[in-house]
Amino acid sequence: METIENVREFEKTPLYEQFPFTNSYELLMNAAQQFGDGHALEFLLQGLPEEKEQSTTYRELGEQVTRTANLLYSLGINTADSVSIILPVLPQTHFAIWGAQAAGISNPINPMLEAEHMAEIISAANSKVIICLGKSPATDIWEKAIAAAALTDSVTTIIAVNAAGMCDPSATLPEGSTLTLHDFDNAIAAMSAEKLDSGRDFEASEIAAYFHTGGTTGRPKLAQLTHGNMAFVGQLMQVYTAHMEHHTVLCGLPLFHIYGCIIQGIASFAVGYRIFLMTPSGFRSPTAMPNIWKLIDRFKVKQISAVPTVLMALSEIPVGDADISSLTNLNSGAAPLSRPFELSFEERFNVEIGNGYGMTETTSVISRAPIDQPPGSVGMRTPYGGIRIVQLDGATVTKNCEIGDSGAILVKGPQVFAGYKVEADNRNAWVEDGWFNTGDLGYLDENDCLFLSGRAKDLIIRSGHNIDPELIEEPINSHPDVVTSVAIGLPDAYTGELPMAYVVLTQGSSLTEQELIDYAAGLISERAAIPKRIDFLQEMPLTAVGKIFRPALRQKIGEEVVAGLLAGANIAAEISSENEKKRGLVIKVVAHDKSQIEAINDLVKSYIFSTDVS
Repeated sequence: METIENVREFEKTPLYEQFPFTNSYELLMNAAQQFGDGHALEFLLQGLPEEKEQSTTYRELGEQVTRTANLLYSLGINTADSVSIILPVLPQTHFAIWGAQAAGISNPINPMLEAEHMAEIISAANSKVIICLGKSPATDIWEKAIAAAALTDSVTTIIAVNAAGMCDPSATLPEGSTLTLHDFDNAIAAMSAEKLDSGRDFEASEIAAYFHTGGTTGRPKLAQLTHGNMAFVGQLMQVYTAHMEHHTVLCGLPLFHIYGCIIQGIASFAVGYRIFLMTPSGFRSPTAMPNIWKLIDRFKVKQISAVPTVLMALSEIPVGDADISSLTNLNSGAAPLSRPFELSFEERFNVEIGNGYGMTETTSVISRAPIDQPPGSVGMRTPYGGIRIVQLDGATVTKNCEIGDSGAILVKGPQVFAGYKVEADNRNAWVEDGWFNTGDLGYLDENDCLFLSGRAKDLIIRSGHNIDPELIEEPINSHPDVVTSVAIGLPDAYTGELPMAYVVLTQGSSLTEQELIDYAAGLISERAAIPKRIDFLQEMPLTAVGKIFRPALRQKIGEEVVAGLLAGANIAAEISSENEKKRGLVIKVVAHDKSQIEAINDLVKSYIFSTDVS
């Protein structure tokens, strides 16, 4: 399906005739039967070139998922019950995620979060059981999971995954704990692998997973993905890869992340790929990353999916004598990738970099890159769904945009989630007749290829004039010395905000701020969007899944602006900032001389950010 005409022809056959499976469990069991003794997973604990791998066949994968589901069922987990999973990248993580969905609802959680944040997510999911890593000197996941469980009212059971060579299986719960503890491997070994003891009949509309997508302190936002969502994406992958031979995919992404879980999980299993799990830390492994080219050679990896920061790291690792000719495809996502960097990477390593588009709420898929992908595009829509570009007033469509005109991106289709768990989070998320508002801006070309142009909430507002950050970032990113850039609003007492950018340069570049401003000015079509300031960074602040964290940059520039004001007035103070739920960015100033508080308030009163002065 390389053209929109192909997609439309495919859609003439009803969905459930094309895709008969309606749930993740039966899709997995079909893969277990079809691919049998073929390897589903290869795992390395350390990431050393000669290290012995731990292999899992498709038959074993099906058995372990079934055993996990039966263990959870024996512990009282039914279809509406949630299981929180706090694990790094391990074979058991897949057993836990898909077994939890077969018994109830899986709730993968970022193991790098603090215990209090974990507890909020667990409570929001109302989980009865936590499956977490056992006690290990390499990480504090065990300690945080136990502490998080103690902060909830719902958790009754801890199941510890005592990964060989990583964990201490003799660890016990803290004295006085009322929780029940099980060893994961031992407990599932005692369960039947033949069939589900529950005798469950699945419905496509049943919730399969709660994925944490953000939210505020005290009330995390959980996206509800259905079994139908999972099964659709898995079977869609079968169609997209029907012309390809079975091959190996390197997974360095965390499995709590939607892409690592779905595209490099259920979708890859559905087509019989061999998935190489590159250590529990994935791309964060300080041992595996220097060896990555040798590991690609050893496992004959054909495909890698990564965020731009990983691609930048790869570009600085010597290939040496490794044979990486098996590697042909790289998928980049989560953040913009500089076009010059992309082209140089492709030429240097003889690979193709594809850019698709998806999010947690769409089971990671909105559009897919065709073979002939227009530069800058994120591909075409998937079958049985739709993409609309509109102008919005709140949750009301005021205009359907013409071809080439940018607007809000709305999506619809069998991959779109069932809504957020808390109804209040669904306000303004849905637009007329079930269209989901992605919060992104973009446009469609004459071939129905989608181009992203920013996020609606990231707009720079200069004297009431909206400036799309992409107007600034795209020209800056076209400079050969630029790796990536982020445009944000520079707080200004007169206009509210002026455009500025943070930029990461290529190693060894001597490019100056003024040279880059002049370069961008020659390409930016809107004069008001020409940046007034460009600051260079060694690296961008990132979220746990590798996305650029814009709020940190807004905090940084807000603090710098206030510091400059105070320095100009010879006022000494401590400055910090916080992104609050109701007020947004708040700059906090603690004056050394309390008699200067009024003067400080006068200095900052004209700025659009909130301030706390004491």
